[in-house]
Amino acid sequence: MTVPLSAVVITLNAERCIEACLESLRFADEILVVDSGSTDATRDIAARRGARVLHQEWLGFGPQKRYAVAQARHDWVLSIDADEQVTAALRASIQREMAAAPRAFAYELCRCNRFMGRWLRHGEGYPDWTLRLFRRDHADWSSDPVHERVVSDAPPLRLEGELLHDSAETLGSYLAKQSRYTALQAEQLRARGMARNLISAVGSPLVRFVRFYFLRGGFLDGLPGLVHIAIGSVYSGSKYWKALSGAPTPTPGRTRP
Repeated sequence: MTVPLSAVVITLNAERCIEACLESLRFADEILVVDSGSTDATRDIAARRGARVLHQEWLGFGPQKRYAVAQARHDWVLSIDADEQVTAALRASIQREMAAAPRAFAYELCRCNRFMGRWLRHGEGYPDWTLRLFRRDHADWSSDPVHERVVSDAPPLRLEGELLHDSAETLGSYLAKQSRYTALQAEQLRARGMARNLISAVGSPLVRFVRFYFLRGGFLDGLPGLVHIAIGSVYSGSKYWKALSGAPTPTPGRTRP
């Protein structure tokens, strides 16, 4: 007997990507879209695609996704973003798990990120394992102000296939987003008493660059790989410098669909 599955997506003005996302989720028994106030055609596209569409004012990334999971009709949930798509290989892996008794309560998916027009398959961008398929009484979204994640009470298994992530953001918007993220991370560091970690502020960028560009082959992704790792390395140190300087934390807001 096949285990029923709900696919859950949160949205805000995602008309550019929502149709492809929902098309890749057609295998699910339910598709639920929780929208936080789109002013474009997102809700109409989702409804036309057969999704159940709900409205919820923005709660923050983790809480919004937790709310969406709670509204699903089935206990097994696949939670993805509007700018992500399930590949055929990943779909087949999920369907095999749901065809009988699943082997675990949570599963990690291999996310492949597109940056500067290229799919990154080396360095820090790949494989980007992320827990997205789970039974909701054994896992839930965290409340982190940035880089929210699913936390499970059972060890996850990994599935074959890829989850494609194409944010289509410009380099300028990517840099602005990283700046906001590091300010939030700096606040977390201060709260944990790590604000005066000067060694991390100086050494973190170099260690990160060597690890991902050379040891994990980021150079094989060409110029996009170099730029992606360089930005990540700079901002790796930036969060510590902001924590040291006591830079003010920005007001949290939505920065992605």
